[in-house]
Order: sequence, then structure tokens, then C-alpha cells
Amino acid sequence: MSKWLGRIAGLFSSRSMVGKDKAGNRYFTRKDEVDGVLKEKRWVVFKGEEDPTSVPVEWICWLNGQRKKAPTTEEMIELEAKRERVRQNVALLKKEEEERKAREGTTRKVINTGKAGGPDLRSFIRQFPGSSEGDEHKEETNEMDEVRPHKEKEAEKEKLSESTEPTGSGQTFKPGTWQPPT
Repeated sequence: MSKWLGRIAGLFSSRSMVGKDKAGNRYFTRKDEVDGVLKEKRWVVFKGEEDPTSVPVEWICWLNGQRKKAPTTEEMIELEAKRERVRQNVALLKKEEEERKAREGTTRKVINTGKAGGPDLRSFIRQFPGSSEGDEHKEETNEMDEVRPHKEKEAEKEKLSESTEPTGSGQTFKPGTWQPPT
């Protein structure tokens, strides 16, 4: 009942129909003066069930005020044709990709080493100067570890584990004393 009263009242209001989309939704506008400022109100009247997903993007932009002018019928037809071309191109690219994978799948040899695939960090580390020297030094230290006393090893581990980053909390924490490394 209230829907009918709203429609009857709408006939006598100062609204004007701006356009209609492919789904049959109608778009309206009305200019109201609020606090001495002329404001435009925009809304949609759905055909049938109120389904916001049936509103095209161009009309959503107009309703939200992102567009000053309502989309024209010619513009909507042109954009729909463009969307259809994009859908066809996507389908074609997917088909080509599947064919390429099928061709490579039969000719491509897969070598399984039993290890999880990941980056080769050794080749990455070799890019840095002195990294090859570090590898030789590491091998020497592994051989010498057996000879050195246990306390020396612990002291070296402490040196390596020292960081410029703040650690710990509680008794040793002093606010404002930490400075970033230079």
C-alpha cells in the first residue's frame, strides 16, 4: 500500500527521469534547496525486485556523484560492446595458455631432486664482494673447531649473536637510550 502511495506522490513531485538502463531500472534526479544551498538528489527505481547488482557501473558512478552527466544510451551500447570484446580476448588468452601448457607439459622434462623448490641462495650470496673468501674461511673454521677450546667457541658465538637491535626488557630497559645503527 505504501509503495502505491509513494508512486502517486512521486507523480506530483519535481523529480525528473534522467535515463533507463538495459535491465529496465529508471534513474531520477531532483534539485532541493537545503539551508540556502541547491543540492541534487539522485536515485534509482528498480524494475521488479530491488537488486543493486543489476545497476551498471556507469549509473553507479552517476548516482554517487562521480559523474556530472548521466550516461547516454549510445555510451552504454559502446561500453557493453567493449566489455564483450574484453571477455572474448580473455577467453582466447586462456585457451592459448592452456594449449601452451599442454604442449610444454609433454615436451618439458621435470627434474625432481627430492628437495623443495626455492631460490638458490648460494648463487645469490656469491654476488657480493668477498663472499667466495667467506666460503673458504667457513670451511677452515669448521676444521679448526675441533681443536679450539670450548670457552673460545662460546665467546665467538656471543660476538656473532650480538646485535645493534634492542633486545630484552624489564630491569635492563631504559627508555630513549637506543639509537639506530649507523
